[in-house]
Amino acid sequence: MRINKYISHNTRYSRREADTLIEEGQVSIDKRAVNDFGYDVQEDDRVFVKGKLIKESNELTIIVYNKPKGTLVTKKDDRGRTTIYHKLPGKFRHFVPVGRLDYASEGVMLLTDTPEVATALMESSLDRTYNLKIDKAVSEEMISAMKEGLVLDDARAGAHEKSKIFSMEFAPFAHFEIRSEGKNFSKLRVTITEGKNRELRRFFAHFEAKVLDLKRVSFGGIDLNNLPTNKTRFFTRREYDDVHQFMKRRKANAEADIYNQANAEKQEKENLREKEYQKNKEEHQKKFKKRAKD
Repeated sequence: MRINKYISHNTRYSRREADTLIEEGQVSIDKRAVNDFGYDVQEDDRVFVKGKLIKESNELTIIVYNKPKGTLVTKKDDRGRTTIYHKLPGKFRHFVPVGRLDYASEGVMLLTDTPEVATALMESSLDRTYNLKIDKAVSEEMISAMKEGLVLDDARAGAHEKSKIFSMEFAPFAHFEIRSEGKNFSKLRVTITEGKNRELRRFFAHFEAKVLDLKRVSFGGIDLNNLPTNKTRFFTRREYDDVHQFMKRRKANAEADIYNQANAEKQEKENLREKEYQKNKEEHQKKFKKRAKD
């Protein structure tokens, strides 16, 4: 694990703060100062910060946070805007968010002290359910795209002005329902299985509809329920069990993929050898027939 990530995982320092500590010479391994920002911590390394030994954290902790509008999901903003870490209790400042909700969005966020789990959940196809309001009636074109998916070469509408993501492919929605509708607005509940950058805002912007409100009410079966805005709760034992099972399945699937890939490569090599053998055999037979004929 990279040294700044290791420090962030096992202490309350962020990765940026860890880099600063390394730069200042306050990080050492077995009393030797570390000056390589890309150093990978080895199993038998003893890492010290400010002379204090870091104890590895093997406990998994996950919290549910009801993110308020007007907060950024980042450690620090260069424009001085409020981040979730300004709102969260200090004991959670080293936690890693599972994905993002943009500045104007609110609702369910998961944060964990284990980056591996955060990455696994973020990259998963677990359901994400949102309540949203757009500024026009739902069209047949929208309904068709929600059912069948959508591919856009230019998906910049609805994106952040500095976004470098231009094209985007939207998978069919897992579920959607129109909850109420007026002449100049519609309220929907939608469930998607991806977490792409401003996915829903980009999707509806393609149909010239602006998302006025966006609230995530569920992530992977973890519901917002009655959790107040800007409040947190710890996972329940059942929720922890579900995550452990999820991680076991993910690991088993990854190992199976590696095994299958190795077998496929082995089979391909055998096929090439057999093809080469047959080719050489045919050439040898042709030469033999030619000599016999001569």
